[in-house]
Amino acid sequence: MKYFYVIMNPDKKGARETANAIRDYLTGHGAVCLIGGEGRDKRHEKSHYTDAAMVPEETECLITLGGDGTLIQAARDLAGRNIPMMGINRGTLGYLTQVSRTEDINDALSALLANDYKLEERMMLEGSIYRKGMAVCQDIALNEIVVARSDNLKMLQFKVYVNQEYLNEYRADGLIAATPTGSTAYNLSAGGPIIVPDSKMVVLTPICSHALGARSIVLSADDWIQIEMTGKGGVCQAAVFDGDTTTELYPGDCIEIRRSEIKTILIKLKNISFLDNLRNKMAGI
Repeated sequence: MKYFYVIMNPDKKGARETANAIRDYLTGHGAVCLIGGEGRDKRHEKSHYTDAAMVPEETECLITLGGDGTLIQAARDLAGRNIPMMGINRGTLGYLTQVSRTEDINDALSALLANDYKLEERMMLEGSIYRKGMAVCQDIALNEIVVARSDNLKMLQFKVYVNQEYLNEYRADGLIAATPTGSTAYNLSAGGPIIVPDSKMVVLTPICSHALGARSIVLSADDWIQIEMTGKGGVCQAAVFDGDTTTELYPGDCIEIRRSEIKTILIKLKNISFLDNLRNKMAGI
């Protein structure tokens, strides 16, 4: 690799200094490295830590500085560009990031320069919201799409169909549709299973269901999920994509979820396995 672009979360302590150090190291070894803006570009509502239009076409690697949220935002902002990404953790757990310790950064950069890494494709989800038969929203998610309460403590009510076949009706605080990548995020906190991240499947996990038998269910990545909101009016509810984009839901609305054609490509350093990363992160909880 020779062409790099750094995306940082300016709210993380030392992010600018680390970004400058990365640029100095890479340019000192004959590479080209640009650093994105320090804040969200107000001209682009969906741009958070970078403006996709500012990332050069020849970019071979995106390096994110922050936590998992920074990497997820970059994946959403640059969806469809197919640029490999590597995260350097400046947050808390950082399941998606490959490097956490400052002293390990140069070794990771050297591996990138020497092409000593693997590429790992991560599936994304596409969610479409229909109201009275008309599409009102469509977005993608790397971690999860969540149907949840948005304002009050009233329980939600909804029916779930898989490939147009009725699965169940839930009374719960919500429902998580997570990718394998997102299985260690909200899904894990809600009692869902951990899934090896390069798998191709979707896990549905109810949130605080008012039924003893409500458990997670793992579906094929090719399954088509429909969530029909059946509760009464006045309940504040919303669909949330990766904890970022939020769309209000009303009784009668339908959310259709399926695998997106867009993928996120993550860089995996050969000396770090998912199980190593998982064991280390879980030990810190």
